[in-house]
Amino acid sequence: MSPIPKPLPPGTRLRHEVAAGDAIPLIGIYDTFSAGIAGRHFQGLFVSGFSFAASHYGLPDIGFIAWPDMLAFVQRLRVVLPHHHIVVDIDDGYCDAEVACHVVRQLARIGASAVVLEDQLRPRQCGHLDGKQVMELEAYLDKLRKVLACRGDMLVVARTDATDESEALRRAEAFAGAGADAILVEAVKSLSVLAEVKRRVGLPLVFNQIAGGKSPPATLTELRAAGVSLVNYSTPCLFAAQAAIDASMRDLLAADGRLPAVAPGQANVASCNRLLHQNLAGLPLPGI
Repeated sequence: MSPIPKPLPPGTRLRHEVAAGDAIPLIGIYDTFSAGIAGRHFQGLFVSGFSFAASHYGLPDIGFIAWPDMLAFVQRLRVVLPHHHIVVDIDDGYCDAEVACHVVRQLARIGASAVVLEDQLRPRQCGHLDGKQVMELEAYLDKLRKVLACRGDMLVVARTDATDESEALRRAEAFAGAGADAILVEAVKSLSVLAEVKRRVGLPLVFNQIAGGKSPPATLTELRAAGVSLVNYSTPCLFAAQAAIDASMRDLLAADGRLPAVAPGQANVASCNRLLHQNLAGLPLPGI
């Protein structure tokens, strides 16, 4: 009887899919419940720092995230989503290189597929807002090389928040030279920039999309043509929840506190409970 082959580690699976040449969407989630919903439709999930700071602390994404909270969150995700790609935004590694390496080693043990390490100085900003400052290049490269040395099978996406295009390109080339697995130039204002980054570094590219951000909205087909391998949708779940909850509260006030009748397709206690029981069993990949 032939032995049952062992499943590939998460990072290795993601590497194989990236090598296949498709543009893989990664849906930004803000908690385990939103991950369960998004995971019914997409096999890639992005642990967005913006969404995490908002949902766990109710605060802006300017450096409040504590790394133990992030590790605990990713561990909960991996339990209910054992088969999905989970890409984790770790900001600057939460301080110095030693902390960054500890976090990366723990995420590798938990089963994260990839991490995104940025070159922003603290106090940091959302990548699509003004006021960003970046680290000295050599200081970031030192941290990047140490993180790469302890990543296990995970991918390490090196992200630059440089706002000057020539400086962003210079940093992307340096990141590639240091051995990064993929490159993210944040808040690019034109897809032509992505094509130029691809030409210079030859590595998989990551593109970050956020509603109201500085980058132009683009389809997966357009991004694939520009050489993008991973597409982060940072906040669709968070923003959808914000709008839906606000509308629901307004409706409840307007109806003098009477709950509306449940319309076809609308969430209710039965549909919510079904989702939670799917999570209990470990949500399968879409289509399985």
